[in-house]
Amino acid sequence: MPPRYHCTPPELVAETVCDTVFVGDYTFRIERPADGDKLLDHPWCRSAYAADEYVPYWPTLWPSARMLAKAVLSADWSAFGPAPEVLEIGCGLGLAGVACLARGLRVTFSDVDETAVAFALRNAKVNGFTKGYRGMPLDFRAPPDGEQFDVVLGSDLMYEERLVDPLVDLLDAVLAPNGVCLIADPDRLPARPFRYKLMQAGYDAEADFARAGEPGGERTKGTVYRVRRVPG
Repeated sequence: MPPRYHCTPPELVAETVCDTVFVGDYTFRIERPADGDKLLDHPWCRSAYAADEYVPYWPTLWPSARMLAKAVLSADWSAFGPAPEVLEIGCGLGLAGVACLARGLRVTFSDVDETAVAFALRNAKVNGFTKGYRGMPLDFRAPPDGEQFDVVLGSDLMYEERLVDPLVDLLDAVLAPNGVCLIADPDRLPARPFRYKLMQAGYDAEADFARAGEPGGERTKGTVYRVRRVPG
C-alpha cells in the first residue's frame, strides 16, 4: 500500500512548554505541546481517525521513550564504527534520537506525522545539536526503498495488535544485516505476538527489564527488546 502520512495542524500545537528530562547522567530539554490532550477532541483528529485510524499520541513524552533513551545511553555502540546510522521509528518528540546524538550516533527522526518530525528536529536543536541528523516522514506500513540502518529504534509502537505485522515487515526492509533494533514497550498485550512474529521472520529478541521515572516520582515498568537477525 502507498504511505499515508499525517500532519497535525501546527496552529493546534503552537503553545509549547519545555521539560527538563533526566536520563542517567544526562540532562535533556524536550519541547512539547502544552496540552496535547486537546487534540483528541479536535475535528481534525476525529477526521484522521475516521480516514486511517490515526490518533496523534506524539505530543506526550511517554515512559517508554525514557526507557529507550536510557537503553541508548548505556549501550556499547563500538561494533558499528565511529558514527552508526540510526532510524528512530515513530519518533514523536525525539527523546531517544536526541540521546543517540549525545552518544555520537547519526540519526534519522521519522514519524507518520510530519509535525512530530518537526518537533523532534527542534528538540535536537534545543539540545545544542546542529548536524548529524535529519527528518523523514515514515508510515511503517509502507517501508521505504533503498534505506538501511545499523540501528533501528522505537518506543511504544505496539499499542494495537494490528501494528505488529507492519513493524516486523519494516525491520526486514530497513535493518542492516548485522544491525540491531531496540524496541521499548510498557508490556502491552501485543508484545507477545510481536516476539512470536519476530521468531517466525528469523529474528532473535532478547528481553531486558526496564523502568522509567516520571514527574511526580512515579515509575513505570516495561521491557526493551534487543532484536537481531539470527545468523544463517
